[in-house]
Amino acid sequence: MTTFTSLGIKMPYIEALAELGIKIPTEIQEKTIPVLLENKTDFIGLAQTGTGKTAAFGLPILQQIDAENPAVQALILSPTRELAQQIKKQLFKMTKYVDDKIFVEAVYGGEKIDKQIKNLQRTTHIIVATPGRLVDLIERGDINLKEVNTLVLDEADEMLSMGFKQELNRILRYTGKAKKTWLFSATMPEEIQQIVKKYMSPSAIKVEVNKDAMVNANITHQFIKTSIQNKIKVITDFLDKHDQERGIIFCRTKAGTQNLSNLLKEEGFSVDALEGDMQQKERDKVMRAFKNKSLQVLISTDVSARGIDVSNLAFVIHHQLPEKLEYYTHRSGRTARAGKRGFSIALVLPYELERINEIENKLGIKFREVS
Repeated sequence: MTTFTSLGIKMPYIEALAELGIKIPTEIQEKTIPVLLENKTDFIGLAQTGTGKTAAFGLPILQQIDAENPAVQALILSPTRELAQQIKKQLFKMTKYVDDKIFVEAVYGGEKIDKQIKNLQRTTHIIVATPGRLVDLIERGDINLKEVNTLVLDEADEMLSMGFKQELNRILRYTGKAKKTWLFSATMPEEIQQIVKKYMSPSAIKVEVNKDAMVNANITHQFIKTSIQNKIKVITDFLDKHDQERGIIFCRTKAGTQNLSNLLKEEGFSVDALEGDMQQKERDKVMRAFKNKSLQVLISTDVSARGIDVSNLAFVIHHQLPEKLEYYTHRSGRTARAGKRGFSIALVLPYELERINEIENKLGIKFREVS
């Protein structure tokens, strides 16, 4: 059996992992850690969210930091503020028993830039950043990335679909040729292949997890044929039946998200909305309530759900099918994390049955119709 020791991870990190309940490496960790520890190489990791990627790149980064050198040595880019905060927290917990002090700082939009600049003036070995805020700091000359030797693009496809293409190009140019670039993504759209071609070595090592399963195998996919008028009744019936379980309902638009949230609140359900026009403070409040389980169901647009990692979600409901195929992968991947099972349920209008067939064929999954 593979252990973290056999992968080359040092004892202090293994003790911290055990405390976090991480004892056996996941598939992505098993395939990635030895490669990243032993090779000064560019790297492409294809894996869904929720497969343990943070430890897969985080442990090799931590073991390669020279704590005596106060410069920034690693940069991790992430699509959302939530994910950046989460990565920072996880790296911090992993260093609990390490003798050397390794300092991690997170920078993201929605918070005062001056405060972040002040934090960066202290010793910082690793920066976790969202692309927009990082570019702001670079332009102001308030961040020195000249000694960065490892750049991680986490959830690269999500960063691109959120419109960060220009920022990514600037950061990749700015951090120079001397670094290793490690790219992690659930899907490989054309734009990512361009980044790989332009900025990464042709001999980059590539690791794919569950190559055939674009979508996590522990998810049961179902669809319910309904009409627009009847969707709300289908959802309320479902939530009544599953009142002990938590999940996310996806809508295509901000207005649809708010509307559905208001309707379900009136019916007495424990729901709240997450959409793009919200103030960061409001967003944080909703996410806290959802994480600490005082909120049962989150209603969200595709973009707003980026970077959400909440364990033990039993279901995902698609109020409408997503417009992009990879959104189905991202949406359904919010359930069945860390080896658990979950349901992905699409509400479809009669004319959308063709779309269900298309999703089945392209993603290699099977839907079951339920009434």
